[in-house]
Amino acid sequence: MPLFVAAHVIARNTGQRTGSRTGDVSGANLQQQNMHTILVIGGYGFFGERICNALAQTAGIRLLIGGRNATRARAVAEGLGLQSSQGIAIDARATDLMQRFLKLGVDSVIHTAGPFQNQDYAVARAAIAAGANYIDLADGRDFVAGIEQLDTAARERRVFVTSGASSLPALSSAVVDRYLSRFSRLDSIRHGIGSGARSPGLATMQGVFGYCGRPFCRLVEGHWQTTRGWLDLQRYPFPEPVGKRFLGSCDVPDLVLFPRRYPGVRTVTFHAGFASAPGHLFVWAASQLVRLGLLSSILPLAGPLHAISRWLEPFVSDKGAMFVSLEGLGLDGKPQKLDWHLVAAKNHGPHIPCGAAIALAQKLARGEALPHGAMPCVGLLTVEDYLAALRRFDIHEMPA
Repeated sequence: MPLFVAAHVIARNTGQRTGSRTGDVSGANLQQQNMHTILVIGGYGFFGERICNALAQTAGIRLLIGGRNATRARAVAEGLGLQSSQGIAIDARATDLMQRFLKLGVDSVIHTAGPFQNQDYAVARAAIAAGANYIDLADGRDFVAGIEQLDTAARERRVFVTSGASSLPALSSAVVDRYLSRFSRLDSIRHGIGSGARSPGLATMQGVFGYCGRPFCRLVEGHWQTTRGWLDLQRYPFPEPVGKRFLGSCDVPDLVLFPRRYPGVRTVTFHAGFASAPGHLFVWAASQLVRLGLLSSILPLAGPLHAISRWLEPFVSDKGAMFVSLEGLGLDGKPQKLDWHLVAAKNHGPHIPCGAAIALAQKLARGEALPHGAMPCVGLLTVEDYLAALRRFDIHEMPA
């Protein structure tokens, strides 16, 4: 082990920072020592920059904005009123990540550089080895569920590691947990998202387009059934001012996590859609071609469609929404159905997936206890925790 790595490990184990001398610490250095250092990988990306914007304004946090392009990272840092040195070049695929984390004095890592569907846990493993907490915004079903394989290592290093700190499953599970006590038996969880005009980042679109038209399993009426990405077309009536939106089936972590978390549930489905009906129907039609074997994948369309959606943005509704619909038996034994909605206007919808990472990072910075170990991001936040991180935006819930 290199000497500087060993020094950092010793410092973490003794609760001290390296690079300081006892009895010879300036006020500025002492203040920095008492701050929680958070590195956001992908910090100038679609979700990463939004997270950085919130954390840069949070007391007690020393923020580092990381990405492969140092110029872009420094530009974001300066734009947020930070020192340019807080924008750094770092590659999530580098082999020396653990050493970099130690050298930077990182307490927590937020990984936003997707898509996660084809990634391994190298970043999380490096964070654990460096004694740092780890949070990611992964939406890949297997990636999020599989984070538990790092649980023993995370417990041994006494760090908090979670995957899926986003709308799914962090917010969706918080909604179910809030209303679970109103049911004597919960049978069905159906939920979905209709986006506004602001399209998600290219990495997110690539993650979704990768499984369009391809089969995956979900629980329906007590049986695991096969559906296909972006098919199973339906039109969901969101509350006004959003209105009806086309939605298609999506492969998300909730489909495997919820049947485990809520024993007895017989149906778990998730659907999503674009604000533009023609855009949604185009992707639906392309997914049909994959189903029929006429296209191997629509992944090559992600880049062009992302560019087109940005161009069309002024002509599409700036409002989006999320719903969670629960069905079962109420406490009186009678059938009960509860519908929860979250509505975003002014193209503020893309801030919603950032809420969990912001809320968790702020808890860590305040010294609040979070469990040691590695786990999907379920049961870690309440709805109130989540939405408090988004209170600056035009985002409002409609409770069931």
